[in-house]
Amino acid sequence: MKKPLKVLLIEDNMIEIMKMNRTVSLLKAKHEITEAKNAEEALAILETKTNLPDIILLDLNMPKINGIEFLAILKNDPDLRHIPTIILTTSDNRKDILECYRIGISGYILKPLKYEEYVSKIEIALSYWSINELKSA
Repeated sequence: MKKPLKVLLIEDNMIEIMKMNRTVSLLKAKHEITEAKNAEEALAILETKTNLPDIILLDLNMPKINGIEFLAILKNDPDLRHIPTIILTTSDNRKDILECYRIGISGYILKPLKYEEYVSKIEIALSYWSINELKSA
């Protein structure tokens, strides 16, 4: 049985945030999306160590602290490193992909240009994690 997920979406582009919310609504999924517009905001949400997300969807290209730097911080924290983190980005740079897997991501999803393909990818990713046994804090 699928369970609703607590998703932390770390994305600095408002259009992408709206697209994710519209997609989750379209899929009639009961997932709870928490938005962080940059890595600093995400770290502030996570540092309370309460009500932790089930998964993190992370954009790579962000100002100040980029996605790879955020990942390194996350994976070095014993209380947070267990949270599955999926990269959701337009970057298909092989060096970025390899570095993200080396640090410890759970998946790497390229944002497609077509909205229908985006919906399909998000549906598959969220469906998978909603049936996966997640470690709760």
